[in-house]
Amino acid sequence: MRDVLRSVLARKPVLPAPRRGGSPAEALLPLVERVPAMAAPCRMHPSVYAIEAAVLDWARRTGLRADPGVGFHRMAGRAFAEFDAAAAALFAQWLTWLYHFDDELDEGPCPLEIFQGLLQGTAQHPLESAFADLWRVTSARMSDRWRARFAMGLQRQHDACRTEARNRATGRIPTIEEYPALRRGTVGPYLYDLVEPCLRVEVPDWVHACDAWRELVEACSDTIAWCNDVASRPKEQGDAHNLVVIAMHELDLDERAATGWVLDRVEERCADMRAAARMLPLDELEPKEARDASKVACAYLAAPRAHLDWLLESARYT
Repeated sequence: MRDVLRSVLARKPVLPAPRRGGSPAEALLPLVERVPAMAAPCRMHPSVYAIEAAVLDWARRTGLRADPGVGFHRMAGRAFAEFDAAAAALFAQWLTWLYHFDDELDEGPCPLEIFQGLLQGTAQHPLESAFADLWRVTSARMSDRWRARFAMGLQRQHDACRTEARNRATGRIPTIEEYPALRRGTVGPYLYDLVEPCLRVEVPDWVHACDAWRELVEACSDTIAWCNDVASRPKEQGDAHNLVVIAMHELDLDERAATGWVLDRVEERCADMRAAARMLPLDELEPKEARDASKVACAYLAAPRAHLDWLLESARYT
C-alpha cells in the first residue's frame, strides 16, 4: 500500500488540454499548484489607476502607443505592490518601452540599427527618444558603476539579438543547453537592474557579483522568460527561439508534452530562486544596505506570480 501511495504522490499531473477560446497562458496554471511562491495571486497596488494614467501620459508624450488592454501598469502594480506608486509607474514605463522595442526587433525593417542609436545616444526613432527620456529620470541618482552595468546589459541584448538573427537566416534551432543564456540576453538583462532605481536604492557591487545574487537574478529571468515562451507560442508560430519549440525538436515531443517539460523546468528554477534568496549575504551588509538589498530581492521573488497574473489577463498574446 505504501508503494502505491508513493507512486501516486510521485506521479506528474497530466497537463490539461487548452480551453477553446481561453488565454494561451492557461497552460501555465499547473504551476499554481506546484510552486508555493506562485500559489496565490499577487496583491494589486492600491494606486493602480494612477500608475496607468502615468504610463499613458508618458507614452503619448514620447510618441509610443500605449494599449490599456496590454496592461503593463498592472504587471508593475503587482510586482511593486508593497512600494510607492512612483516606483511602479517608472517600472511600467520601462516595460512599455521594452515591449515596443521587442516588437520592433521582431517586426521592424532595420531592428538592429536601433541599438546603435541607444548605445550612441542619438534619437532618430521614437523608441530612441523615449529611451532617452526614461534614462534621464532613471540614471540621475545612480552611480557610474550602475550605469556601466546597465550599458553592459544593453550590449548583451544587442549581441543576443544578432545571434537570433543569424539563426533565423540559416534556419538553425538553438540547443536546450545554449538557449537559457541566449534567452536571458534577448529578454533584456538590464530589466532586472531597473528595480534598484525604481526603488531608489543601490545594491553594492560585490553583492551583484556574488554567486547567490547572480543565481537569484538568472533564475528569476529564466522563470519569467520560459513562462512567456509558453504563453506566446501560439502567436509566434514559426519562431524557433522558444523553449517549447526547442524541446519539441530536441526531445522529439509533441507540443503538449513539450509544454509540460517546460513547466517542470520552471518549477526547478523557482526552487533555485528561493534557495538563492536564502543564501544572500545580508548579514555582511550594513543595516541600510541589507534593507535595500532585501527590497530588491523581494521584488524579484514577487515577479514570477505578478508576470503569470499579467499573462492570464493581458491581451498581448491573444
